[in-house]
Amino acid sequence: MNRKSLPTLAVLAASALVSACATTPTTTASAPAPAAAAEPDIDLALMKDMVRTLSSDEFEGRGPSTAAEPKTLDYIVAKFKEAGLQPGNKGSWLQDVPMVGITASAQTPLKVTGGASPMSFSFGDQYVAASYRVTPKTQITDSPLVFVGYGINAPELGWNDYAGLDMKGKTAVILVNDPDYETATEDGLFKGRRMTYYGRWTYKFEEAARQGATAALIIHDTFPAAYGWNVVNSSWTGEQYYVQTANDGADQTAANGWMQKDVAEKILAAAGKDLATLTAAAKQKGFKPVPLNLKASFGFDNALKKSMSHNVVGLLPGKTRPNEYVLYSGHWDHLGRCTPDATGDDICNGAVDNATGIAALAAIAKAEKAAGGAERSQVFLAVTLEESGLLGSEYYAQNPVFPLDQTVGGVNMDALAPSGRTRDYAITGGDKSDLTALVRQTIAAKGLVETPEASSEKGHYYRSDHFSFAKKGVPMFDVSRGRDLVEGGTAAGDAVAEDYTVNRYHQPSDEYSDDWNWDGIVQDVEMYYTLGRLLADSDQWPNWNEGDEFRAIRDKACAASPNGC
Repeated sequence: MNRKSLPTLAVLAASALVSACATTPTTTASAPAPAAAAEPDIDLALMKDMVRTLSSDEFEGRGPSTAAEPKTLDYIVAKFKEAGLQPGNKGSWLQDVPMVGITASAQTPLKVTGGASPMSFSFGDQYVAASYRVTPKTQITDSPLVFVGYGINAPELGWNDYAGLDMKGKTAVILVNDPDYETATEDGLFKGRRMTYYGRWTYKFEEAARQGATAALIIHDTFPAAYGWNVVNSSWTGEQYYVQTANDGADQTAANGWMQKDVAEKILAAAGKDLATLTAAAKQKGFKPVPLNLKASFGFDNALKKSMSHNVVGLLPGKTRPNEYVLYSGHWDHLGRCTPDATGDDICNGAVDNATGIAALAAIAKAEKAAGGAERSQVFLAVTLEESGLLGSEYYAQNPVFPLDQTVGGVNMDALAPSGRTRDYAITGGDKSDLTALVRQTIAAKGLVETPEASSEKGHYYRSDHFSFAKKGVPMFDVSRGRDLVEGGTAAGDAVAEDYTVNRYHQPSDEYSDDWNWDGIVQDVEMYYTLGRLLADSDQWPNWNEGDEFRAIRDKACAASPNGC
């Protein structure tokens, strides 16, 4: 690719960051603008070779803690070295990620007592549950059921569904999504149709644990969940992976799970309540939890398997501010051996998801090195266990090699689709932080347009590795190519997206092909390079918008830090 200057980009980026970060102590109105970012020389041959290799059958789908992991790590490390990076973890390329696999068996029915007659609901087709605790047996016995609405505690919004309630020993019954998801627009306390973190099932289980609940059961409903019961059932059966903790998950609820909507209706009816009526009440500020005067019992055995996986950490030191860091991340893992297709192929190769992201990491690192590096240090993270719940990035965020209060922000790369270039880009998650202004100025400077995020109600911002850092307060870009293809328009773009989702996503058919159109992938890599480089050459510290769910976390970290944000 030819390197060409974007003379207006530096001014636009500087203006975006200066106006956005005016409250940060290290920010001044006279701060110098970052040097103009140029389109990088992307080594397309390198990217093709990496995707072809990492997604070959030899790598067996890159399953963590399988025989394929060492060869995957060796290959990524070799490419990081060739790109000019240094080992990032105190002289090592690897960060250990201790993990535990828990496989439940002998699940009992969910039994509910205290009503006119006992009720029993079968595991799999009516309810599912698992434990985050490393224990050989889980047993919930006569735990009082409490309807806690959407299970949200958001002090910055003046909202607490647990207000006045001690959850010790109790099981929380929780609605999926957040209170205003039915709003057609994005207006509302919880951003209307756009899902916030408070709507994600992961948050609801985390909050139930913080409240001291013994167990938590989410009521499934297809539209607000954005997937059917079949997805819940398949996802919550078989081995579940978690990051090992010092207390073996003792601070988590004893059990988390889901119940079918009609099961919840029957349980509430037995308590003399109506689900629709309680749901309407739960949408209103000031809702109070409702004890159901019923008790739940269920249990299962757990087969435990502890093992070790690894993140790969590469570093390109900054020239003038080496103790300030900008992240580039992507996950190296995929599903490994999986359900065979009609031909008997049982390797989920993960070419798009996410060999493309790892190739992009190496290509950006090589381009950054060739450009002489940036003012701030740049960290290149190839993380593990994304497919198991973002666990590799979660572990790094909990145990950062480089302090998070000295981490300015970052760019995550996940599943770059082979197709032509587009006229548009979308900001996943909407306008959440000061980074939005920088993205919009960059999009305009590149002659592109911003398009609304597709299916904002599905909460895509909370489903990839950047989210692990956002939860700890680090502002992260999540920018994706739109669907308005330069050649073929939105009809062609929609067809590409539909083909991948239906015919390749998490299937053995996600394989490399010499027929791929790489133009759009290169466009993505150019975009990610530009965003990361502008952040790395700036001296500004972006923050989350006022009222965003991650703002208080960042503010607290910055207030406590003598050296960082």
